[in-house]
Amino acid sequence: MKMDSDLLQSPAVGLTEEEEADMNDWKLPLAFMKKRHSEKIEGSKALAQSWRMKDRMKTVSVALVLCLNVGVDPPDVVKTSPCARLECWIDPLSMSPQKALETIGANLQKQYENWQPRARYKQSLDPTVDEVKKLCTSLRRNAKEERVLFHYNGHGVPRPTVNGEIWVFNKNYTQYIPLSIYDLQTWMGSPSIFVYDCSNAGIIVKSFKQFALQREQELEVAAINPSHPLAQMPLPPSMKNCIQLAACEASELLPMNPDLPADLFTSCLTTPIKIALRWFCMQKSAKLVPGVTLDLIEKIPGRLNDRRTPLGELNWIFTAITDTIAWNVLPRDLFQKLFRQDLLVASLFRNFLLAERIMRSYNCTPVSSPRLPPTYMHAMWQAWDLAVDICLSQLPTIIEEGTAFRHSPFFAEQLTAFQVWLTMGVENRNPPEQLPIVLQVLLSQVHRLRALDLLGRFLDLGPWAVSLALSVGIFPYVLKLLQSSARELRPLLVFIWAKILAVDSSCQADLVKDNGHKYFLSVLADSYMPAEHRTMAVFILAVIVNSYTTGQEACLQGNLIANCLEQLSDPHPLLRQWVAICLGRIWQNFDPARWCGVRDSAHEKLYTLLTDPIPEVRCAAVFALGTFVGNSGERTDHSTTIDHNVVMMLAQLINDGSPVVRKELVVALSHLVVQYESNFCTVALQFIEEEKNYTVPSPANTAEPGNLTPVRDSPAIPRLRSVNSYTNIRAATTARNLNKSLQNLNLNEEGGPAAFSPGNLSTSSSASSTLGSPDNDEYILSFETIDKMRRVSSYSSLNSLIGVSFNSVYTQIWRVLLHLAADPFPEVSDLAMKVLNSIAYKATMNARPQRILDSGSLTQSAPASPTSKGTHIHQAGGSPPMPSTSSSSLTNEVPKPPAREPPATRPPYTPTLGGQAPHSHQFPRTRKMFDKGPEQGGEDGDEPCHRNYISASLQTGLCDWSAKYFAQPVMKIPEEHDQESQVRMERQWRFLRNTRVRRQSRTITQKGVSRLDDQIFINRNPGVPSVVKFHPFNTCIAVADKDSICFWDWEKGERLDYFYNGNPRYTRITAMEYLNGHDCSLLLTATDDGALRVWKNFADQKNPEMVTAWQGLSDMLPTTRGQPGTGTHSLARRVSIYLDRSKQGGAGMVVDWEQDTGLLMTSGDVRVVRIWDTDREMKVQDIPTGADSCVTSLSCDSQRSLVVAGLGDGSVRLFDRRMGPNDCRVMTYREHGAWVVKAHLQKETDGHIISVSVNGDVRFFEPRSPDSVNVLQTVKGLTALDIHPQANLFACGSMNQFIAVYNANGDVISNIKYYDGFMGQRIGAISCLAFHPHWPHLAVGSNDYYMSIYSAEKRLR
Repeated sequence: MKMDSDLLQSPAVGLTEEEEADMNDWKLPLAFMKKRHSEKIEGSKALAQSWRMKDRMKTVSVALVLCLNVGVDPPDVVKTSPCARLECWIDPLSMSPQKALETIGANLQKQYENWQPRARYKQSLDPTVDEVKKLCTSLRRNAKEERVLFHYNGHGVPRPTVNGEIWVFNKNYTQYIPLSIYDLQTWMGSPSIFVYDCSNAGIIVKSFKQFALQREQELEVAAINPSHPLAQMPLPPSMKNCIQLAACEASELLPMNPDLPADLFTSCLTTPIKIALRWFCMQKSAKLVPGVTLDLIEKIPGRLNDRRTPLGELNWIFTAITDTIAWNVLPRDLFQKLFRQDLLVASLFRNFLLAERIMRSYNCTPVSSPRLPPTYMHAMWQAWDLAVDICLSQLPTIIEEGTAFRHSPFFAEQLTAFQVWLTMGVENRNPPEQLPIVLQVLLSQVHRLRALDLLGRFLDLGPWAVSLALSVGIFPYVLKLLQSSARELRPLLVFIWAKILAVDSSCQADLVKDNGHKYFLSVLADSYMPAEHRTMAVFILAVIVNSYTTGQEACLQGNLIANCLEQLSDPHPLLRQWVAICLGRIWQNFDPARWCGVRDSAHEKLYTLLTDPIPEVRCAAVFALGTFVGNSGERTDHSTTIDHNVVMMLAQLINDGSPVVRKELVVALSHLVVQYESNFCTVALQFIEEEKNYTVPSPANTAEPGNLTPVRDSPAIPRLRSVNSYTNIRAATTARNLNKSLQNLNLNEEGGPAAFSPGNLSTSSSASSTLGSPDNDEYILSFETIDKMRRVSSYSSLNSLIGVSFNSVYTQIWRVLLHLAADPFPEVSDLAMKVLNSIAYKATMNARPQRILDSGSLTQSAPASPTSKGTHIHQAGGSPPMPSTSSSSLTNEVPKPPAREPPATRPPYTPTLGGQAPHSHQFPRTRKMFDKGPEQGGEDGDEPCHRNYISASLQTGLCDWSAKYFAQPVMKIPEEHDQESQVRMERQWRFLRNTRVRRQSRTITQKGVSRLDDQIFINRNPGVPSVVKFHPFNTCIAVADKDSICFWDWEKGERLDYFYNGNPRYTRITAMEYLNGHDCSLLLTATDDGALRVWKNFADQKNPEMVTAWQGLSDMLPTTRGQPGTGTHSLARRVSIYLDRSKQGGAGMVVDWEQDTGLLMTSGDVRVVRIWDTDREMKVQDIPTGADSCVTSLSCDSQRSLVVAGLGDGSVRLFDRRMGPNDCRVMTYREHGAWVVKAHLQKETDGHIISVSVNGDVRFFEPRSPDSVNVLQTVKGLTALDIHPQANLFACGSMNQFIAVYNANGDVISNIKYYDGFMGQRIGAISCLAFHPHWPHLAVGSNDYYMSIYSAEKRLR
């Protein structure tokens, strides 16, 4: 029984070992696979938003021209008997002709007023030509640029002529007089809308277009030739913006059916519901609705504009249906123009769709210009018929018995259809046809909640859906809903607005204008709201205040800052991120908000986020503090102190693990640089001066540049980096072409390194020059200049500045920027180079030797110059400058900028940053550094203009990139969780492959490996192999030489890839690890300057890309092998000792990787083991080694939280990382007498520590006991060793050119001295070796460039 219950408790019941391992693959976390690693940090491309009406219009004047001549039929129409008689629902023969005419006119006006009550209506009943002219010209005069409507009823006059004339009367009504459409156009002008209700109306539309074309041509002639007679006349108005609606085609007569009104077209356009119901009753199908007669229809209760009544509901449904048909059939721009630009035009066109449906049933085709596609057969008309049917069937009981009216299920059903579209559809399909109906439903309180929910789900499909919804006209509706106080709408409205603003941020103005921001301020302040909704609210507010002063003012008054500060410590990371971004934006270039922040000590509250576990949150905090400092208001001592405090806090992020954070840091510091430009110019000049006078032996001047490493100067300043920065990486990786990358790495003939230039890979010989010529995009400070500065600065007298002097902040920040300019991540170093060079350029421009200020103008707070050389840098043309001969020292004299020349001859030189006035005069009052702004001297007039390196708008794109989150689908299942997705299938395939490799290799190693000398691969590597690493599951092996990585397929024997790692020339790769080896592999490389770089897309057909890079160890101290570093600090020694690594070799950097915890252990020539959490991208722990010697090997076991380190002094130390820094060293073994080559901790629960020293003694330790449990002696002169984790083998490589492989008992199973086949050539001195984690394969790299792999004998495999 006991047995069964144990089984049940085990998580993997009945799983074999392989299946369990396979399950573990699914559970393993992935490192560096977040969006910030896989995407470019930039906003989405702005979609051109066409939804906003550029020109909303109103129809302000209406001319109603009725030519009825009641009682007299025109000569060219033969009427039937009986015939249609009603005009505007009045029988003209039922009263006197004059009275009938006036009543009809008044009625027509009323019918139009239902649609546009505010227009000016003018009737012209049976007019003459002059009356029409007078009417039209006066209406156009009053309407100015707005639209005028011309309604023409020609039932009492002849049909229009082919010459383009309609008919009116003479004064005595004895004649019909033609009126040319051309004249009508001239009087009416544009924009206008024309409605023609007469037979053959299509003729007018044709003539109208011909005349309009003629006008366009006349306009062109007049424009080309001013002396042409046409040009002398007043210009005819262009008729482009005119709309026409005509009752029938050119050859058709109006229907004369006596059951219909005579002005059927006018009735459809102005009384659609009435005519639609009559027409419905005239159809055969109406017999299915018993008891409904034409008289009954007249009695439908309710008002058109009251949606709760039957008549109002029908009108509402009619509006929704016609709008929907139009939206689905018309091209978008035409829909916008006809259905969204002008209320009256929209109503007329909706009703025109009905006219088309009804009149076509009487063989009459209404015509419009612009022409619409036919809509009379659209499926939505059936929904209309159903709604009418449901309504009419209730009529008899409502009228006779007074029963309650049952509302139509139309809207609920349409929402269901929309919901089905949302849940069932595929990705790429036509938009849902119900979208305009959802819009109408927002008007109804009954369905509003459901409609908003569905609308939100639709908007979540992506930016295209938001654009569609905006083009339908959703904006005014959701804007109006912000006035609602219903709490249940809040989450939905916040979601919808976040979606809209993520796609179109220009809505910020509309929100502030309508006080919409208050709604979101109250949501943010509401602690009962879930965090995700507050996040969206703060995102919306962040858009409202983004570079929009009105929004900033409104939100500042709405207490946004205090609200945000309260939520800085919310557990929801996205909320923390956006709260910080929102703060950063509200005080960006807006001083009142900054001072409000100062009063609430906002900057101090933001400091806590600088150590947030989520990199994006740290980023946002840096952004917020950066804009806090970057405010260009008046500077007071108080604000300067705050700025200094903030930047010194920011400077602590200099070694943050995330490049996104460091990029933001450079931008934040650049704001300070912009504010205190002249202070930085002073510092820059000093550093430049120091660098020139201080000759540090640089790798460029020595014979063997490859093996040099400068000695660490002091822990605060990071180590020297190569002048060949990252341009080369890019060139090398993109070109995928080894020669090119090697060529870039070579020294040029003069022995100076290639100059760093951003644009082109030129090699210039001005390696030692401080200033490059500023005309060809070269940087002023080349890479090695910056490098030299970093090294010089620490041990020069600049140290004396740190203390009282207020300048120390600028000096320290300058050093931070120097450090960032050498960042291992290219984008960070590029930004920092821009900032440094901008200042260096200004400093050197301002420091031209012209006149010297009197010494009294400087107070004691000016920095003292440690040199007696001049600070003036003279530059002629573009040649490298020479130090000037003036001996003035900065201490008592400062060069005065040259006098300004008249602007006419000055080149377009822009000295200021960010386009403001030079800051040199906004200096603290205690000092007068330059008495005028930076000016240019006369003799420099011909100097080429230099581009401005940084401006106040230096940005990283972080905020826009973060905003993309809200534009993308939030509710969709991510691809990796979708069982059917390709991503998931590929992952499944990889995990099955992993299981296969584990199973097959285990069967081999369990049999026992008796020999390991079958050479299965040999090839010459492009560089001397220094580190080899097998991929755990595929057939790829990575081989690193000094600064490049080569990938080989050991099964096929071919080279897959070779690329430059980007480390400076005098550093070397000392360790490599595969991250996420079980899944999407990344390669981590560690170099002996403490930098870590992570690569993806290698060894396949794509270009390798750097995912991330950071300074894993910031203060590497080279030590000699076997002898602990001596503590001598004499300057001469520090500058002169260069260690030749290959002969004496420090440990470089050693790493060990735990996939299941995502922790990376790093150590090397330092006194700590530093643990990085790759998920948070930050340092989580520093374990002091307690030794005065370097760490040479690391191994960890995540199950037991143990870390074992082998050291250069022969000791092996065991740490428990769960304990505090003072107690975590739990064991120290001192049995080895020399440098430990390898310390390995077995992964089993009671695994031993195995360690080996240079002398070849292998010792086994039990972690709990102080003495070794076993000792084996192997070869002397050991250079490399590895231990097979599964097969209990270890291999030793010797400088004496052989490899010995031992089993666990210490018996030699193989001794390899010669290559196979190669005429038996002797193996070179072994530089590195490594076992495959699963297969019994051993990879060996030797100093003769060869890389070979040995395996167990074939029968085993």
